[in-house]
Amino acid sequence: MDKIEKLASITQFNARRGQETLHPLVSVLDQSKSVKIQANKYLSEIYVIFLKDVKCEEMAYGRNQYDYQDETLIFIAPGQVFGFNLPDEILVQPSGWALVFHPDFIRGTSLGRTIKEYGFFSYDVNEALHISERERQIVLECFNKIKEELERGIDKHSKTLIVSNIELFLNYCVRFFDRQFITRENINKDILARFENLLNTYFESNQPQIAGLPSVAYCAEKLNLSANYFGDLVKKETGKSAVEYIQAKVIDLAQEKIFDTNKSISEIAYEIGYKYPQHFTRLFKQRVGISPLEYRLRK
Repeated sequence: MDKIEKLASITQFNARRGQETLHPLVSVLDQSKSVKIQANKYLSEIYVIFLKDVKCEEMAYGRNQYDYQDETLIFIAPGQVFGFNLPDEILVQPSGWALVFHPDFIRGTSLGRTIKEYGFFSYDVNEALHISERERQIVLECFNKIKEELERGIDKHSKTLIVSNIELFLNYCVRFFDRQFITRENINKDILARFENLLNTYFESNQPQIAGLPSVAYCAEKLNLSANYFGDLVKKETGKSAVEYIQAKVIDLAQEKIFDTNKSISEIAYEIGYKYPQHFTRLFKQRVGISPLEYRLRK
């Protein structure tokens, strides 16, 4: 199925599922109460968060297929594509829960200013949040508080309380992702080992002279991860950002090469991947405390 439908509003999302819209900019749905929906794909203009509690092998997120495990949270931000890799005529029964809200709803609020800091909205399909039964209860408590506010009718306090509960939910998800990084320590260490091998292979080739320094996005793609998830993983495992990790590798490599007096500092900078040697000199001095030339003369 190639056709992609634009998902522009909360009302559109709810109407597809045969559910009432209590507020035009935010909704919480118990999807067991939804009617079957067509297996469409959508380009979302709203925030969509699914709590899935059944296996759903046909659903796609971005360009990839996703095989949900029990108790999974998926986060979709405006500009992302999601849906089903099924023929149009197939009907699918929604399950679990959904929290949806329009960017306009949080505009001008503290959440509106910080929403982009929740990096998991840009994680890839294989980086979803798998939650425990206790964590699921916490999620449902947040969802139910929002649902109760919507059902009691809108007053001057509604928006503040609903936004606060969405923010509380997202902050819990930050905690849950931290827990997931810890419980997947062996997998993460394998990724770090592959990252280190990737950098070694890159700098042993002529790629630095051709393409410059490896970017975080390049490394993430080679490791089949989203840039945000990869960056968060490296930070949590090493205490350094992915950029800092790459820079540390560059400095280690440079410290070995600098003692080859047959090459100028500029030649070494180009060899490592710097288009402008002064940028290399600046980084080296920041990290080592002295310039590359001073470091060479200390031999």
